[in-house]
Amino acid sequence: IYVSTIAARDDQPAYHLILAETDIGRFYWGHFDDKTLAVSLYDGHSNTAALLKAASANPTLSYPAAQAAGSYTADGHQDFYLPAIAELHDAWLSLGDKDWGWIWSSSQRSEDVAYRQLFAQGVQYPDSFGKNGELRVYPVRRVLAE
Repeated sequence: IYVSTIAARDDQPAYHLILAETDIGRFYWGHFDDKTLAVSLYDGHSNTAALLKAASANPTLSYPAAQAAGSYTADGHQDFYLPAIAELHDAWLSLGDKDWGWIWSSSQRSEDVAYRQLFAQGVQYPDSFGKNGELRVYPVRRVLAE
């Protein structure tokens, strides 16, 4: 599903954000007491890469939501990732109120909490729900804007 064009920011060029047609299931985000490098509010690609690299370097760590998004394929594309919270907000702005429930972002807020988005109302929330709850995952991919 085409979401929108995301403006260039910092060292990232502008890109078109594409969302998977459906969620790929419910997954845990990761562990409590685990501070990762997935702290960008707008760059889900780098957040996902950081989580996958950490899991690869330490087999005792797992980040099921990022790992599921990163391994998702559709229409011959294998470059999906777990979106950052700003990317999910852009999706909500572009697609309107969808009754998709709570969706994980790749943006970590603290050692115990990651951001999530409620599409039905556009609510974003980092709370005591923490990283160990199972929420839906909607992978996204980028297509560079010309």
